[in-house]
Amino acid sequence: MQRREFIALLCGAATVWPRVARAQQREKPARLGYVWIGARNSERSTLVGMREGLQQLGYSEGRDFVIEERYAELELERLPNILAELIRSKVDLILSPGNAVTRAAMQATSSIPIIATAPDLLASGFVSNLARPGGNVTGISLTAGAELSQKWLELLKEAFPKVASVAVLTNLHLASAAYLDRIRVASSALGVQPTHFQARDQEELERALVAIAAMQPDGFIVESDPGLISSRLKIIAFAARHRLPSVYGNLDYIPDGGLMAYFTSIVDTWRRLAMYVDKVLKGAKPADLPVEQPTKFELIINLKTAKSLGLEIPAALLARADEVIE
Repeated sequence: MQRREFIALLCGAATVWPRVARAQQREKPARLGYVWIGARNSERSTLVGMREGLQQLGYSEGRDFVIEERYAELELERLPNILAELIRSKVDLILSPGNAVTRAAMQATSSIPIIATAPDLLASGFVSNLARPGGNVTGISLTAGAELSQKWLELLKEAFPKVASVAVLTNLHLASAAYLDRIRVASSALGVQPTHFQARDQEELERALVAIAAMQPDGFIVESDPGLISSRLKIIAFAARHRLPSVYGNLDYIPDGGLMAYFTSIVDTWRRLAMYVDKVLKGAKPADLPVEQPTKFELIINLKTAKSLGLEIPAALLARADEVIE
């Protein structure tokens, strides 16, 4: 769906929602359940964006809403109990970053609204249609199709033309499969041999990193998965230790020492996601709120990391970057 169509649909609905809001004045703050797959301090962008977005819409935390935060500590088996506890506590909606949490939330409830971000809400089966999601889930699909993974490979090859073998680290889900298919197609044209490694939990991540070290690839690509983002310090340290030119599928890797990232801003995405929360709290149904997709992607390069690894980034690529950390 084009951004203009999305905005038009929301604006059309806005003529009704203010009347709904006046008819449904809350005696207590809205309770927003939030579940992150990792540890409490392993992610900083989602709730920053959500709080900023709600404040911009006139909400005051404590007076108008509270966020019930829960963290799975990278133990996927804890998700059903965490979500069951949130549902028993009667949250008004669930904020769901990523495939694992969204899938568990859908299994836990078919009535409580779920406002989600995931690589591809449609391909993962979370919604039946982008314009009319049809169930209790809506939100923002974080990628503009599998072309994104092709861009990661192209950036790696442009920055380091001698790259011939690349390790690709993913969590195994439907979007991962689409990423891998596109990388395989692009790798043939670029003269690169990709090797896939999966990491659905900490044990698999440890094994994958050992295997990648043994492979000694020329480059490293890490997809945009919340579980992997939660382990980004370990992944960044691994890439630095093995002096691996790396491209990451999330901008949050770069302030922590990652080399290059190409993705949409998670803070900005969750600011926009606050609009969905606003509409749902005013009476809109997730089934009627169209799924949005990012229209802007950013390239961030950490030149300080490049220098520490003895890597030289081409001037033309630095000139195209949206941000360069020096």
